[in-house]
Amino acid sequence: MEWFLKTLQDSPELAIFLTLALGFIVGRIKIKGFSLGSVTGVLLMGVVIGQFGINISPTVKSTFFLIFLFAVGYSVGPQFIHGLKKEGLPQIIFAAIVCVACLLVSWVAALIAGFDVGNAAGLLGGGNTISAVIGVASDTINQLNIGEEQKQSFINQIPVAYAVTYIFGTAGTAWFLASVGPKLLGKNVVQMTKDYEATLGGLLNDDDATMEDAYNGTTFRAIKVTNDFFKHERTVQELEDELVKMGWPVYVERVRTVKGDIIQEPSPDTKLNMGDYLVLNGPIDSLIKDENAIGVEVPDVELLDFKAETISVLVSNKEAIGKTLKDLKVCKIRHGAIIRKIHRGKVTIPLYNNVDLKRGDIVELEGRKLDVDRFADYLGYAERPTNVTDLLYVGLGIFLGGIIGSLTIRTGNIPLSLSASGGVLIMGIIFGWIRSMRPKFGAVPEPAVWLMNNMGLNIFIAVVGINAGPDFIAGLKSAGVSLFVAGIFVSLVPMLIGILLGRFVFKFQPAITLGACAGARTTTAALGALQDALKSKVPALSYTTTYAVGNTLLIICGVVIVLLMS
Repeated sequence: MEWFLKTLQDSPELAIFLTLALGFIVGRIKIKGFSLGSVTGVLLMGVVIGQFGINISPTVKSTFFLIFLFAVGYSVGPQFIHGLKKEGLPQIIFAAIVCVACLLVSWVAALIAGFDVGNAAGLLGGGNTISAVIGVASDTINQLNIGEEQKQSFINQIPVAYAVTYIFGTAGTAWFLASVGPKLLGKNVVQMTKDYEATLGGLLNDDDATMEDAYNGTTFRAIKVTNDFFKHERTVQELEDELVKMGWPVYVERVRTVKGDIIQEPSPDTKLNMGDYLVLNGPIDSLIKDENAIGVEVPDVELLDFKAETISVLVSNKEAIGKTLKDLKVCKIRHGAIIRKIHRGKVTIPLYNNVDLKRGDIVELEGRKLDVDRFADYLGYAERPTNVTDLLYVGLGIFLGGIIGSLTIRTGNIPLSLSASGGVLIMGIIFGWIRSMRPKFGAVPEPAVWLMNNMGLNIFIAVVGINAGPDFIAGLKSAGVSLFVAGIFVSLVPMLIGILLGRFVFKFQPAITLGACAGARTTTAALGALQDALKSKVPALSYTTTYAVGNTLLIICGVVIVLLMS
């Protein structure tokens, strides 16, 4: 054991990775469906390992924190900037007000409880489940005109307050929005949500199927033409026009004539006759319905032997932006390409009729390569699978953000500055937005963004926990109960304010209000709980824009609360 501890002390980088591994194990443990999550698990394991007297350079912490912040900004940039347009402005304003409420409620609670700067910042971060506050608040405390010992004391209190308040911040907020929130918004919010879905074109042919169900996945089938519809010669266009009346589009991709000839790429004018074999492409549920309108399925392996692909497309073409999925249903350019999913930020949005495309959306397409490539060119930029990250773009963004954020204006003894961390966050937003406008450069594949986000944050948190370890237990004993009570107040009051704002001021539809509250507080757990409670994915429509705003403003609030408390 002595050798093991000596090794960790001499090689603190090993302590970091041990903390990561143990933290992720603890974070995955579920008790009645609830888990601490990786960040809190890593923090607690860091505190435990920190008891062994391990010192880690603060440069390590700062480096990984800046990587994390750039990844956050890069991810939310398109939604944040494009949300400033007229149609997204109410949700932007709503999220900004909720974020200000989170800041003020945390400040008031800290003053009432007599907390110091460190506890106040940790209360804001944990109660509102925004881990990055730990970093930006620490940076701001380091700029205060106070002694080094006092700075370190304040900084070590931040993770204590964060850990105590985070659990209720996550679980309590999810419970409040999913259980209490609907009761504050009307008598039957579930039915109101279903009615709202209908206005979005979510219902198909008076049944419970939604466009999402119809579009989620595609298949190819070979069908022999036997139906009386083909007593007279028909064209491909006539058949597809007939099929679209029955549901969502189904396309004729290949034809084997009665004579045995294979037509590789039938045109709209290609003739179809009784006895021909057709390859149909479409959503499985639509194909099952349409099969009986044409004939019987046949095992023609040769006819089905062609290449199909699935690709993701970044929406950037002006002509496609603003188009609804109903518009795309009859778009000729889309012929043969099936829309499987649309990702907006970190959320997969429901595919209702009247949901429109926005710049920066990622659309998953599936179909024959020729068809998919053609439609991808119409939508924007096809993001082919790659493992190459534009590190020039990432490095430049972090450097410029750090330089800009380091500029300081002093008002008396109080330094006013975004700090390097705030500057990098904002530069990440700008660089993410530029990427959505000019997608041919600045590529950071989704797995790379995930790694930058998760490894950057968790290594930062690991170092915070290890360095704060010796003072953590003492801080927990002195303020643990009062912090937990204050955390309940900080977590719930802004959500109550948001619900009342959405209902009486902004007059949002109830599901939109609840989704916007979850987004402004950046709590994905609450979004999942809402979708289960309302039996709908409508809350995701308002979560994306408000999440982008909340993820930005709440981090900046970490700077502001230090200035207020100081």
